[in-house]
Amino acid sequence: MIQKQVTFLKINKYFKKNKISILEIQKYLKKKGFNISKKSNINLDSVSILSKTFLFSLVIISIFFISPIIFEFKKNSTFFTKDFENKSKNNLNKLLETKNLESEEILNKNFLFEDILKFDEQTIDTVRLSASTIEELFKSTNYNLKDVRKNKLVKPISLTLLPKEIKKIENIKKRKDFFIQIILPLIIKENNNIKFDRKKLFSILNKSKNTKSEKIWLDLKFKQYGVANKDLSTLKIRMDEVPISMAIAQAAKETGWGTSRFAQEGNALFGQWTWSGEGITPADADGDSTHKVMKFKVLQASVRAYQRNLNTHSSYKDFRSARAELRDEGKKLDSMILSEHLDKYAETGKEYVKILQQIIRQNNLIDFDDAKLLPSSIDLESLI
Repeated sequence: MIQKQVTFLKINKYFKKNKISILEIQKYLKKKGFNISKKSNINLDSVSILSKTFLFSLVIISIFFISPIIFEFKKNSTFFTKDFENKSKNNLNKLLETKNLESEEILNKNFLFEDILKFDEQTIDTVRLSASTIEELFKSTNYNLKDVRKNKLVKPISLTLLPKEIKKIENIKKRKDFFIQIILPLIIKENNNIKFDRKKLFSILNKSKNTKSEKIWLDLKFKQYGVANKDLSTLKIRMDEVPISMAIAQAAKETGWGTSRFAQEGNALFGQWTWSGEGITPADADGDSTHKVMKFKVLQASVRAYQRNLNTHSSYKDFRSARAELRDEGKKLDSMILSEHLDKYAETGKEYVKILQQIIRQNNLIDFDDAKLLPSSIDLESLI
């Protein structure tokens, strides 16, 4: 019978250096079938060891092979602080990737949307212009969709509220174009913000050493995008744009082209739900239902919250993966492809996706995917 020995003296030095309790290791080894003598040696039957696991026989040959045991022990033991930290991070990650109810609860606790809610609260200059006034503003600035489709340039007109008279515009095409004109600059502006952040992220990734301010910025973005383990590859996938045509289609579907009560009363362009006291109660809500539709002071906050929702919620993980694949292949963000992964956005599932794609096709919304916002369009060329 072949015996292999490792003295406790050697092991003890290793354990003391790594702040590991020898008593806990003994308990762990006994649980794994090791024969621990009362002397200062650990005696192991190689036949028994080989029959259980090849790894443990290698471990006993030398003190340097003890680390796999330690690693497994650490992973299974609750006596190590690091293990508690990892479990805490895992729990937080699970919390961020849960189903709709838990995710919306996080939203209401200002976890992922804290900066957006602050932005919305700090906005005080809100004026509801009439539809006729807005039309005059568009005419005086030569802002029309025909030119945008041709030149891909959008006037930076940022309205805070939808006009109440939009529902009175009887001509359907005119109402649709009017709605698109209002929300198009807002959508592009939010995509621009993400573009600038994404450019900064790539600049940081290309550096071997980052400054203190860059590290602070990264920590902020990890928090905003719900990346609990501070994984840069995950942040890169989440910090990305939403196709303009897809965003317009969803806003049109959720608001009836700007005519819904949620849009008029709460600037809710995308019908996001909330379980807090802040929000608008749906008229057809069940008596047991506690959800409301999120409301905002300004339209811009609604667009920003929508993009953050798609970029962080577990329901849209496939959407983000498909978007990352298009990026890796050097392709444009195709709204017809990416909208396929929005079946969890509404209870109607795949039917909802079909409606979105129909809205995109019938209204030629893909024409706006390459549109840029003046006067910053030239500055954004390097970010494409």
